[in-house]
Amino acid sequence: MKIFITGGAGFIGSHICEKLYFNMPNSKILILDKLTYAANKSFLSKILKDKKRVRFLQSDIIDNKKYKNLIKNFDLAINVAAESHVDRSFTNSTLFTKTNTFGAHIFFQTCLNSKVKKIIHVSTDEVYGEKLSGSFKENDKLNPTNPYSASKAAAEIIINSYKYHLKSNILIVRGNNIFGKRQYPEKLIPSCIYNLLKNKPIRLHGNGKHIRCYLSVNDFADAVYLLIKKKKIGTYNIGNNKYYRNIDVAKLICRNLNFNPKKFIKFIKDRPFNDKRYSINISKIKTLGWKPKRNLNSEIKSIIKWYSNNYKIFKFKISNL
Repeated sequence: MKIFITGGAGFIGSHICEKLYFNMPNSKILILDKLTYAANKSFLSKILKDKKRVRFLQSDIIDNKKYKNLIKNFDLAINVAAESHVDRSFTNSTLFTKTNTFGAHIFFQTCLNSKVKKIIHVSTDEVYGEKLSGSFKENDKLNPTNPYSASKAAAEIIINSYKYHLKSNILIVRGNNIFGKRQYPEKLIPSCIYNLLKNKPIRLHGNGKHIRCYLSVNDFADAVYLLIKKKKIGTYNIGNNKYYRNIDVAKLICRNLNFNPKKFIKFIKDRPFNDKRYSINISKIKTLGWKPKRNLNSEIKSIIKWYSNNYKIFKFKISNL
């Protein structure tokens, strides 16, 4: 199988690349990444050394002239490339539209023109908006509440519109908040770890009581691989129904690094709008035999150890830290 993956040097993308490389030994993988602040080729060090099976191309997803001829008649293309930090989407929303919507559109159209057999688009549970009770199913309406989730929802609408006049194998996956090693320290979990390693306070929006579900990046990669193996199309929620308040996540990390939460957790002004709770129904993918195998409580020690050894990888200034 010939596979094309955008955003492959990022947090989620690099784990997907590794999963497919090691579980599909006859595959050849073309990885594209712009190498923005959140990506790093070192995340792919385990597989880039295999020159026969893996090729890396540094490019913007929008610049399809660089890859359109390389992916002709590929079996599979996966779009993971995205701007994903909600805070930054409020201050630079057009960048998110450019990459997440326009970039996804160009990727998708290029794949069709190049006769790629199957296309997977990685989206987010945030396209549904907040859910104060119950859980969203795949056919529920989209109601994004920030520029980031709006740009992802717009990409989904564009991609899904093709199914009415093209017989394309299209799969969209919507994941929970993802946690794990390699995530840039602007998201909650790595920012908490990064700050404490620097002996700085953790900063939480509002009162810290916003509720999120956290899914291991390895569980997410497992789910994507399973959907490929099962040749599924349509839309699938991929998530974990273990709920955490932001304040509880911060306290968990404080305990594991032996910091006093009362001294090292500070509250800052909330976002212009901050969803109180996200929740997705994962019954559909569970019928295929998938379920989350990992949880934040058991994984946090190894994640902290990774950041302790590798935090110098992140060289750029991180806002609000």
